[in-house]
Amino acid sequence: MARCYSECVPPIHTQPCLPAIWLISDERNDASLNDALMRLPMGSGFVFRHYHLDAADRRKRFEQVRRVARRRGHVVALADTPARARNWGADAVYGAPAAVSGGHGLLRIATVHSLRELAQAHRAEADLVMISPVFPTRSHPGADVLGVVRARLLARHALVPVVMLGGMNVDRALQVEPHGWAAIDGFA
Repeated sequence: MARCYSECVPPIHTQPCLPAIWLISDERNDASLNDALMRLPMGSGFVFRHYHLDAADRRKRFEQVRRVARRRGHVVALADTPARARNWGADAVYGAPAAVSGGHGLLRIATVHSLRELAQAHRAEADLVMISPVFPTRSHPGADVLGVVRARLLARHALVPVVMLGGMNVDRALQVEPHGWAAIDGFA
């Protein structure tokens, strides 16, 4: 049975809703980012990375897209330190388990690629894990991927909702049946 990917579940450790659909930013989708945020279902999630920008330009761009995301009721995550995420007014902090561990008061989104990292995410009290890469992705051409079976097995061990990342689109999300899915350019 097809699953609705616009639903939201309450997190375990913090207050904000956990969206099922997430847009991840990077240099590749920057030109169309505002339009993509407007096309996402209301209350989706958005992770601002933009590692390619210097600090001042990154902050400025974050402010611009945060305003757009807020108009649509999106949860906004910053890929940075918990302190910077709080200071910039993000709802969430995104990164490796060790990077999100001090994010009390924020939604904590941990990136996970293995059982070891999943255990670290649990110790960091992550509210959501993004398991990747599930499928081949343009972000990491030629990199090893988990595939459907390994991604599902990893997700079974998660104590929190799972969002799948890496070459994802709606058809592939239905194959792995996570809480949700995330993409950089999978919404085209």
